[in-house]
Amino acid sequence: MFSILSLTKRSVNKIRHEGYILHSILTERLTKLLLMSPRTEQQFEEIRETRKREIMDTALELFATEGFDKTSISSIANKAGISKGLLYNYFDSKEELIKTIIFNGLDSLTGYIDPNHDGVISRDELQYFIEEFFNAVVKNENYWRLYFTLFFQPHVLKLVEKRLLVMVHTYMKMLVKYFEAKGSEDPETDAIMLGSLLDGIGFHFMANTATFPVEKIKKKLISTYC
Repeated sequence: MFSILSLTKRSVNKIRHEGYILHSILTERLTKLLLMSPRTEQQFEEIRETRKREIMDTALELFATEGFDKTSISSIANKAGISKGLLYNYFDSKEELIKTIIFNGLDSLTGYIDPNHDGVISRDELQYFIEEFFNAVVKNENYWRLYFTLFFQPHVLKLVEKRLLVMVHTYMKMLVKYFEAKGSEDPETDAIMLGSLLDGIGFHFMANTATFPVEKIKKKLISTYC
């Protein structure tokens, strides 16, 4: 009786073991087939965008901490864990890299100043923009450190200057209209002053992130201009 049960148990265990091995073999082969199967165009695009973002994040960190001139394409590729040749598949040069980084950041931020794209800034929209500006400065220190250092490097600023001036001109016109609607006696000066305050706040925060009174400054700015 016990010998039969023992034999039966051994048989069952053997079958289970062989079944497990077969399952493992089939799973491994199926995985290899899936990996070897051609990717869809969407999958390739997702992989490309992920790699491009990794390169940009790496370049941003190096540009912000080491400086644009001291950062080479080789150092960016090494830190990103890719070959220099592969990096050139995404960006032609470090000049193209810094332009893409700066423009992407500015486009993201300026999207908050006129979210409904009607060409008019309301009180609520200006408050929303100021709040998002502070959020961006606090959360993306590397980007804003790089941005503010551009103005002390004329040869680097020249790479983005033309588009930057167009963007500033566009939004300054909307700020002037905002202050006109509020009854300002000198809307142009008010618009320039607000823009200068935002630049100065960002610059001083970068210089002293540990003790800069972010929330107090933000509330004061909103109460003054909104």
